[in-house]
Amino acid sequence: MGTRVRINDVRFNFTNSLFTAQKSKDSATGKEKFSVVAIIGRDHPQIAEIKAGMMEAAESKWPGKGADMLKQLQAGDRICLHDGDAKASHAGYAGNFFINASNELRPLVIGPNRENLVAADGKPYSGSYGNIILEFWAQDNQFGKRVNASLLGVQHTKDGERLSGGGVAAADDFEAIQMPPPAAGSGGGSSGAAALF
Repeated sequence: MGTRVRINDVRFNFTNSLFTAQKSKDSATGKEKFSVVAIIGRDHPQIAEIKAGMMEAAESKWPGKGADMLKQLQAGDRICLHDGDAKASHAGYAGNFFINASNELRPLVIGPNRENLVAADGKPYSGSYGNIILEFWAQDNQFGKRVNASLLGVQHTKDGERLSGGGVAAADDFEAIQMPPPAAGSGGGSSGAAALF
């Protein structure tokens, strides 16, 4: 059993795996999982709570050595809380932290009034804001040592500017194309098509 934490007011990214389990590129097990990324400001009021949750998970796995293990894992970037500056080329990451969270079980996904959301609702989307419930746990197996975050649930609370991978194109994104006049003697093209059969 890990340490459960609800983190308020995070920004979601890579939400396409919230409703459909997908295989992660860097997954050691190769299993399909539901997942999301939570982007968190460096001055977020719950940073200390997040770190305490990871420490508790580490101490539970390695009694008496949790602090040292967590320090080693952090140095090797083998914890779920990452420095957003390492992904500064991605919109929304620079100057922030981010947490990768996943689960083989489908997480609860709800709206502001705790109504259930489905993929067709289009929320949450990459760039929107909300709350997230995670469970921190320490891993020590054939795939290595880590402190991970299991994704238990998300709540969409407000809209935000879309990040990469969200939305659809608008007609104004295209230019009007001037069609050339039909070639002389083409007969409008219908007889040419009929001649193919």
